[in-house]
Amino acid sequence: MRKKTWIFQSLMIMECCLIFSIEAMVQEKAETAIPVTSLSPPEGNTTFLDGTTWCVALPGVSQIDLQNALDWACGLGMTDCSPIQSEGPCFKPDTLVSHASYAFNSYYQQNGNSDIACNFGGTATLTKNNPSYGKCVYSTSGSLKSSAPPLSKYKQSFIGWKFVGILLLLYLRS
Repeated sequence: MRKKTWIFQSLMIMECCLIFSIEAMVQEKAETAIPVTSLSPPEGNTTFLDGTTWCVALPGVSQIDLQNALDWACGLGMTDCSPIQSEGPCFKPDTLVSHASYAFNSYYQQNGNSDIACNFGGTATLTKNNPSYGKCVYSTSGSLKSSAPPLSKYKQSFIGWKFVGILLLLYLRS
């Protein structure tokens, strides 16, 4: 009888951990489903240009619009903007057009190299001229890293399963 109770308790703990893992995944999914309404690339055709292209800031646009688009790219657009931070290889020249160009291109390369991924409210344009300079290398579609989330994001569910595994090992030893 004691063996059945132990098995039942272990199964209940496993079920609890599984439910916790599923709830964590549902919560994570819900958090990523928040609609974005400001300065996201507009819907339109997906014309692809022949050869390698880069997305850069359009000279002469409003500084406020350019700053808003840069803020969106580095924020909700989830672009890695660390290279344009003060110690980064693309910080100099320290101009809004230069920083926006780097961020816009990173977003463009991560999102399919289509003209709709290079709009930013009319503050960006496509070019066939590589804007890289010195140690500041603008990415191309083949040079991007994986966008898979880090394993640490799922740490909570692994802890639960590890606990269940330890309990089962203790049971099997007795």
